[in-house]
Amino acid sequence: MTPSGASPYTVQGELPILDSPTLIIMMTGWIDASGAAAGAMQHLINATASRDLIHFDGDTFVDYRARRPLMELREGVNTRIVWSVPEMRVGTDDDGRDVLLLTGPEPDMAWRHFANTVATLATQLGVKTAIGMGAYPFGAPHTRPVGLSATSPDAAIAERLSLTRSTVDVPAGVEAILEHSLNDAGITAIGLWAQIPHYVSTMAYPAASAALVEAACLEAGLTIDTSALRKESGVQRERLDQLVSGNPEHAEMLGKLEAAYDAEHGSFGAMKPDDAAIPTVDEIAAEVEQFLRDQQTGG
Repeated sequence: MTPSGASPYTVQGELPILDSPTLIIMMTGWIDASGAAAGAMQHLINATASRDLIHFDGDTFVDYRARRPLMELREGVNTRIVWSVPEMRVGTDDDGRDVLLLTGPEPDMAWRHFANTVATLATQLGVKTAIGMGAYPFGAPHTRPVGLSATSPDAAIAERLSLTRSTVDVPAGVEAILEHSLNDAGITAIGLWAQIPHYVSTMAYPAASAALVEAACLEAGLTIDTSALRKESGVQRERLDQLVSGNPEHAEMLGKLEAAYDAEHGSFGAMKPDDAAIPTVDEIAAEVEQFLRDQQTGG
């Protein structure tokens, strides 16, 4: 822990005066199928021309035996040590609106302290809306729009979002803890989760990264160009279509998955494993994952 009275973060320069910035959160270390949320955050870092603003104290929040720093060795010379720490960046959207980005490794310890520190900083910087991003595997076809689910400590906000709202007890990531601390500070706190087709959950899925950025922009009133991500997703879609169409069994399987999806009228609801004509999500996932592994053999 930091010495008594020491700050748990350092500011790179001075805290700026911002105009109702949106805080967007994506920290590595928890569920992020296809790295979709990490891809969305990297896109935001670049698109907002963000710069370092705050570095959180590694000795307070990071276990460096579990997350070792990087030693840069050059011709036997230990040139420097690169420490991985949570950080907050600041930038602007395409219309000049202020954006804060909380990224880096999910803290290994002192989660309450970290969440309270972030909430205090967010309040000081004038944040009104905070949006977290994540992604998880789901029984959906790649030929349909990426589904999104939402979380919030505020039931009224969850109801307003008109996205999937689950009822389940699951281990939490730090983003869920931040939702509560930010909500307690009077800041609108939302978690957005992209639903990734099971069979692409181990490869990049730019369509989901684009969906997360676009949903965050819609909620916060931001303008961020996602054309580069959409172009990447178009290329991947063509490749996946070719892979599936080349095998009649897998083309039939994808058709059944599409039928199950469409039967839910776009609600992104649960599959219907009791329908004898449609395989279960786990069966579909196993078949297509094996299919893609077979295709990837030899490049």
